[in-house]
Amino acid sequence: MQSSIAGKLWMAATGLFLCLFLLVHLFGNLQLFLPRPQGQLQFNFYSHLLSSNPLIKIAGLATYAGILGHAVLSLLLTRRNRAARSVPYAYSRPQDASPWYARNMGILGTVLLIFLVIHMKTFWYEYHWGAVGVDSGGHRDLYAVVLAAFDREWYVALYVVAMAAMGYHLLHGVESAFRTFGFQPRRFARLAHRLGVAFAVGVSALFAIIPVYVYLVQRW
Repeated sequence: MQSSIAGKLWMAATGLFLCLFLLVHLFGNLQLFLPRPQGQLQFNFYSHLLSSNPLIKIAGLATYAGILGHAVLSLLLTRRNRAARSVPYAYSRPQDASPWYARNMGILGTVLLIFLVIHMKTFWYEYHWGAVGVDSGGHRDLYAVVLAAFDREWYVALYVVAMAAMGYHLLHGVESAFRTFGFQPRRFARLAHRLGVAFAVGVSALFAIIPVYVYLVQRW
């Protein structure tokens, strides 16, 4: 029992930590909306800062550990819950008790994990070990790598689908994390639900718009 509670607390904590990472990552990606000369320099400077600052490197390692820990905890808790319900209910209509995305967090998380592997290969691996040029400011030109990636229709489509999955994952995950930490008074529950919806929709929508915007702008 105690281990199950501890697992849920760690699950909630890593989830909220990753929400903070999403906000920081989104802030950097929003610079792709800037006109090309300015956007290129600022985006590449931001990327250089993330890859060169020791404190940010440590935060990055914590983020990778958080992602891995979140995925492993999700798998362990799912297996434990299924083992606890080894005998199926005589009458079960889960759709009456919770929305479909709340019952399929594992599937949504798996989609995100697959996307993350492709995403890391496309950007993080290329930035560190690929043949990447430099911009006029002397920084590695990750901006050009982004433009090349978002010039492919399949990758833009994959990105949008993954962000939709992330939105549904966040829609349940943020509110669930608040409940796990015991914030359950009725007044706060409504606020937590509204904040969770606003965060999930706003963050996932902005992330999804970016590749579509870049893809379309490159053709003007």
